Amino acid sequence: MSKAISQVPVTYNEPVRMYEPGSKEVESLIGTYKKMYKEQLEIPMIINGEAVTTDQKVSIHPPQDHQHSVGFYYQGDMSHVDRAIESALAARKEWSALAWEQRAAIFLKAADLIAGPYRDRLNAATMIGQSKNVHQAEIDSACELIDFLRFNVEFMTELYAEQPISDNGIWNRVEYRPLEGFTFAVTPFNFTAISGNLPSCMALMGNVVVWKPSDKQIYSAHVIMEIFREAGLPDGVINMIFTDGKETADKVLAHKDFAGLHFTGSTSVFQSMWKRIGDNIHNYRSYPRVVGETGGKDFVVAHKSADAREVAAALVRGAFEYQGQKCSAASRAYISASIWNEVREFMQEMLESIKVGSPEDPSNFVNAVIDRNSFEKCKGYIERAKQSNDAEVIMGGKYDDSVGYFVHPTVILTKNPKYESVCEEIFGPILSVYVFEDENWNETLKLVDETSPYALTGSVFARERYVIDEAAKALEDAAGNFYINDKPTGAVVGQQPFGGARASGTNDKAGSKMNLTRWISVRTIKENFVSPKDYRYPFLG
Repeated sequence: MSKAISQVPVTYNEPVRMYEPGSKEVESLIGTYKKMYKEQLEIPMIINGEAVTTDQKVSIHPPQDHQHSVGFYYQGDMSHVDRAIESALAARKEWSALAWEQRAAIFLKAADLIAGPYRDRLNAATMIGQSKNVHQAEIDSACELIDFLRFNVEFMTELYAEQPISDNGIWNRVEYRPLEGFTFAVTPFNFTAISGNLPSCMALMGNVVVWKPSDKQIYSAHVIMEIFREAGLPDGVINMIFTDGKETADKVLAHKDFAGLHFTGSTSVFQSMWKRIGDNIHNYRSYPRVVGETGGKDFVVAHKSADAREVAAALVRGAFEYQGQKCSAASRAYISASIWNEVREFMQEMLESIKVGSPEDPSNFVNAVIDRNSFEKCKGYIERAKQSNDAEVIMGGKYDDSVGYFVHPTVILTKNPKYESVCEEIFGPILSVYVFEDENWNETLKLVDETSPYALTGSVFARERYVIDEAAKALEDAAGNFYINDKPTGAVVGQQPFGGARASGTNDKAGSKMNLTRWISVRTIKENFVSPKDYRYPFLG
């Protein structure tokens, strides 16, 4: 057959739609939301390209209205895990041998399907199932997932083009093989883009995947699978299962052909899976690749030279967008005493204008937290702060689960920098503030660095460049994504590769070429054009 060194289309970040009031785009999206909200969807597992149903039906209830059902999904058991693994392994030979251009075309087509005919459907599914407002759904399930798909193709071609030098008479080259066996993707509820990226980036590099999405994100995961299949993804390459998390992990991680884990979720779950991989290490064909992005207790530290309104805006956006259910959300703030009163006034003014309610109303900035467990957890932190001698609730503090799991944006002011809400990951719309004396800047930087076991995101606000440099050096290990005069959320694919270290994960930077290197096994080839005919070297005379 004919050959070519192909160049993929020029990659760019997908433009974010603004959804301004009265615009056609917001009318179209809300219309799709309302239509889908009334439907009763039946969501099967997808194994070897087949829709798999069972006798176990689990109802899907939107967090913003926990009495309403939008359908159900079919719960699987360990036999379905076995089938998914078998299907993946059966698909591996043909998929891994497929030309990279063909794999690239599938995921580039998926990106264009999301950008076009599926945009409203995927955004609406995210709004319904995960309670995201129009803007949060757009930047996540549309733009970020499109960016992952397109940029990963570009990163793949750059990676394949990296070749070693060759000396006279020889030709050195490397091949980037997929991993030997199958890979396992475990994805979270909070980002549809992550849910789509984790299995697809491994598949793009020629791997086959067993994918277990969060049971709180199955609605939009179902749409993602529809898109992949319409884009031409062959049967068995990505198998989507809805099974018990612990039992599934036990079975998958004990399989001799397990080759890699791509995980986003809680730190405790990731650590337990890592331990199981270690316990089973003698069973595997090769050492599995383990990539995880887990929790965060992300900080904002504001110097006395910072602009108070800018700090306030960053805190409101960083802490309360998507109800604080981002691993990058600002959840602890350290504010210089000389600017605190201004920051507090600006924050109070902004929070008073925020509306809380269903995503069906685009004017609602804050929607529901994901489920009852999250609601009760947030409620507990708020109530304990109200009773504490070390802390007080100075803004918000309201919650209501009569219709949906709504927790209003809440600010806790504490005089104890080690108070529980400053140290512990909450994953809700609760921000803890500690005010420090201006002269204690250096001590505060040390406090920021040592307070949390996590190291995902963080930001510093200051006008003085020496101060910014000082903070960047002092907090070098405290955040994998560090922001200067900006909120600590909103990493963009191709611009800010995302990931953190310490208890926040392996820092393999989703949305970058670095991540793709984890899903390949390199073979080096040396070809000698004129081979020696005698064993003797010149030194032998």
